[in-house]
Amino acid sequence: MSSADLIIHAASVHTLDDDFDGPRSVAVCDGLIVAVGDAVTVRHLRSSRTEEIDLGGGSLTPGLVDGHIHPVMGLNLTFGTDLSTVTDLDGLRDALLRSMSHLDRGEWIRGWGLNPNVFGDRPVTHAPLVDAVGSDIPVFLEMFDAHSALASPAALALAGVDGPRTFEQRSEIVCDADGVPTGHLLELAAMGVVRAVLPLESPDSRRARLLDVLTGMAAVGITAGNAMDFETDSGDLMLALEAEGELPMRLRFAPFCLPGSDIAALDHITELQRRRGRRWRVDGVKFMIDGTIDGGTAWLDEPDTHGESTVPFWPEPDEYRRAATYLAGHGVPLVTHAIGDAGVRYALDTLASCRPAAGAAHHRIEHIETLPDDLVPMFARHQVVASMQPTHCTHYTRADQTDNWSSRLGPERADRAFRTRDIRDAGGTLALGSDWPVAPYDPRAIMADAQLRRPAGRPEVEPVRPEQMLTARMALEGYTTHAAAAAGESRTAGRIAVGMRADLTAFAVDPLAAPPDELADAPILLTTVGGSISHYQR
Repeated sequence: MSSADLIIHAASVHTLDDDFDGPRSVAVCDGLIVAVGDAVTVRHLRSSRTEEIDLGGGSLTPGLVDGHIHPVMGLNLTFGTDLSTVTDLDGLRDALLRSMSHLDRGEWIRGWGLNPNVFGDRPVTHAPLVDAVGSDIPVFLEMFDAHSALASPAALALAGVDGPRTFEQRSEIVCDADGVPTGHLLELAAMGVVRAVLPLESPDSRRARLLDVLTGMAAVGITAGNAMDFETDSGDLMLALEAEGELPMRLRFAPFCLPGSDIAALDHITELQRRRGRRWRVDGVKFMIDGTIDGGTAWLDEPDTHGESTVPFWPEPDEYRRAATYLAGHGVPLVTHAIGDAGVRYALDTLASCRPAAGAAHHRIEHIETLPDDLVPMFARHQVVASMQPTHCTHYTRADQTDNWSSRLGPERADRAFRTRDIRDAGGTLALGSDWPVAPYDPRAIMADAQLRRPAGRPEVEPVRPEQMLTARMALEGYTTHAAAAAGESRTAGRIAVGMRADLTAFAVDPLAAPPDELADAPILLTTVGGSISHYQR
């Protein structure tokens, strides 16, 4: 056997493989794991060219995989001022005034991450924007859910928006009783009308920002991500970054399929599956069967307390089913955003009839925010992956159900919130992730929140549905073994074993033993992708 390129020693190595018990050393050659054991086991693989890293008291695990991110779309969604920490209208006004103080003539105020709870009992309109900066400055604010936005009167005028419009997908330019736009834009098509007139960002700037995002993800232990987008410039960005060096992490893209897609559009998505680079590939398609509960655009069995969330994102849901069936028949793994109970049921029923190709990734449903009892076992029964984001629960809902999400649903449906433990206990595959930039991407906090059902570091906060807490091992598996199973990669990734990819993450604490609040703040000592170091805290 050739000598190792890299040997790593740690206080504990969690292989998540039953064939190994208590190893403390891992050897890597040509991107693969070639030995797992103690220091004596790997000693014969050491040579003058071998890099050796001793993590001391650290713990080594399989590389973490984020189940749901928007790395390229996120460049659009995170342009401008971060409003995610704004908690009330006074804070929003102050943020807008600060942004205005730096504007040149004719520039826009841009912001992102705005939580609708900021508005309290007031309707979500552009009135606070006008109160803060006047009606002549164009303002475009992305709401935290990435499914809605606020535009000022000047922004609407520049986009030629002066009343309601009809779209192929369920989208709405919200208007008052007189047909005057309120500034609230629901879903992608309505938001796109204003986005179309936003000033363009240069390719160099987008490339630099994307690299910063991916480097930041690697620094917190992420070795791969399921990218729920493939924007028009995604391929160009990937090629440009790989021309400059290796990506800090792997990316698996799923381009969108939207209502109105004809056979030519579906064939284009199939053709896109050929696109790939050294550490990225297109492998899947992203559907949305509904929107969000916070925005009133989810698909529920019964209306929410505002009388909303009663219709799917696809005006004719059978068209979604036909498109999904067609693409699955061409070997494309299916991903469906489904949040409301009716949406999840329809997506499950559709995916159950679309068996994946042999050896391919499993079909999957994203988010699954309110789930009736009868649907819980269906994920395991139909081998559909549940892809969920614990911080959507812990950051945006409250145990007393006074938040916008819970109050819209009412107690019965809010009590069925984010049923991660029930899905696991029923034998389902559960992939965990962030949905960045909707929520922060740090997997340490996400794994902690999954165990706590409250924000990490805030013990004073009452947990939301604590019976849904995951164990520490379940939380880690959601980022490793279950993530690999979801991608159809259980034979090559997700475990530390000979022959597996050397995608590895090292924690300063033991993620299976440390208190979750401590895990959330513990340093990441090392991240490797294919045995190459993408982050190392020396």
